Amino acid sequence: MQLLEKWTDWLCDERVGPLSAAIAFALAYCLVQIVVMTLSSHFVGTGVGVDDAEQLMAMRFLAAGYGSSQPPLYTWLGILTTSLVGTNILALKIVKYVLLAGGLIACFAAVRRLGYSNRAAAASMFGLLLFPQIVWEMQHALTHSVAVFCFSALLLLALVEVQKRRSAVAYVLLGLATAAAMLSKYNIVIFIAALFFAALSFRETREAIFDRRFLISVVVAILVCLPTFYWSLTHLGDLLAHSGGLGVAEGGNATKTLSRGILGLGNAILNFAGLPVAVFAVAFFLARKKPAPPSGPGPWPEKLLWRAIGFAVVITLAVVIAGGVTQFRDRWMLPIFVLLPAALAMRLDVIGERGRKTQATIVFVGAVIAILVLPASWYMHVHGGDNRGGIVRIDYASLHRQLTADGPVGTVVSNWFWIGNLRLVDPDLIVLDDEIPDFGKSIREPAVLVLADDEEPASVIFDRIAEAGYVMDTVHQRIAVPQLLGSAPATRQVTITRLRRIKAQ
Repeated sequence: MQLLEKWTDWLCDERVGPLSAAIAFALAYCLVQIVVMTLSSHFVGTGVGVDDAEQLMAMRFLAAGYGSSQPPLYTWLGILTTSLVGTNILALKIVKYVLLAGGLIACFAAVRRLGYSNRAAAASMFGLLLFPQIVWEMQHALTHSVAVFCFSALLLLALVEVQKRRSAVAYVLLGLATAAAMLSKYNIVIFIAALFFAALSFRETREAIFDRRFLISVVVAILVCLPTFYWSLTHLGDLLAHSGGLGVAEGGNATKTLSRGILGLGNAILNFAGLPVAVFAVAFFLARKKPAPPSGPGPWPEKLLWRAIGFAVVITLAVVIAGGVTQFRDRWMLPIFVLLPAALAMRLDVIGERGRKTQATIVFVGAVIAILVLPASWYMHVHGGDNRGGIVRIDYASLHRQLTADGPVGTVVSNWFWIGNLRLVDPDLIVLDDEIPDFGKSIREPAVLVLADDEEPASVIFDRIAEAGYVMDTVHQRIAVPQLLGSAPATRQVTITRLRRIKAQ
């Protein structure tokens, strides 16, 4: 027990060379994930999950937008990384874990920059690892949500820097951080609005925003986002491709829609923030015997974070009511509650020994959970799961050999993202699904349609093929592709159909 306490105190207060021990832990953790996941996939021969496979499809070309109702920053970072290390799993993991580490470190730095203790900063950082969507779901899935996490924290840090030193460089960085946040995922607009509304409500930050140099931030953000905003306006179908997933007005009438929306939002909030709140509460209870001074109003930085969280909840509720939204995913709550661990850690900083003990417990629990998740995340990486997760285990090298047995293939078309894994075998291959913009212009012959034996509907991709001026051969080839790691069944049935361009009349 004493050894665990010493380890926790080391994470909270000590340093590793020039770095805080907490930051060193975060960097080492992300480096281990990059190395182990890359090597395990290389030796076992598996692919990647649906979200990374989608990125593989898009990362072959630089554009202002890529469809799928998502902005392009994550894909841009992927393109940059593949230009340095090649189109492989290493590139995918570098992007994800650099962003994850960036978000953790930015949160730590923001709390320290606001004048709080090293222990509070460590508790805020490890508190983020109490969110299941961060410590678990981001490890084996998700892409744009990882960018949202990183650039939300960086935006907070940039705002703090502007408040601390109102230099032109600080305002440029604030504009870049705002633009990066906007280009991460569109629901982050809730976080941006909430943070700036909160900043306007305090004299310390309001003065920085009303400074005429704030126009530098505005201009920089607009210029960086302008190409994607223009692309979105000219590709509204691609921008709104997944709007049906919001379940707008599914209640049947206004009252039922409203009740379903509020209940759905409450359930998503509970699923997202329930665990960290519970851990903080239990940790505070366990430290009840430690002395604590009378608790008064917190300093303005703590109030800033609480107010930002409150504004985010209000804005989200307004969107739900006005838009009739009834369906939610837990990870959509990230822009609302990403500041919650930092706000709680700041509050604990003014509660004496009881607060210090609670912060240490948060650091310990967050670190232990992160470590325990490691082997499970490695398993999920190479084994996937059921249904869609099983695409990880397909032997894509074997699939590629069978596809090219009768000659080279320039383009592979399918009905969903799984087929992006083929670019791990042949980086020059063009891989398309029905959500890739400019579908017809992207096809390079010879082209084939590849459909797996799953329940994903194929009618939309048939329509896209016809609209592009191609027809499918009447002869279909049915092949068996091995599945790795002793999965049952041992093979996956795949149908291959050649595509032919319709001759102009």
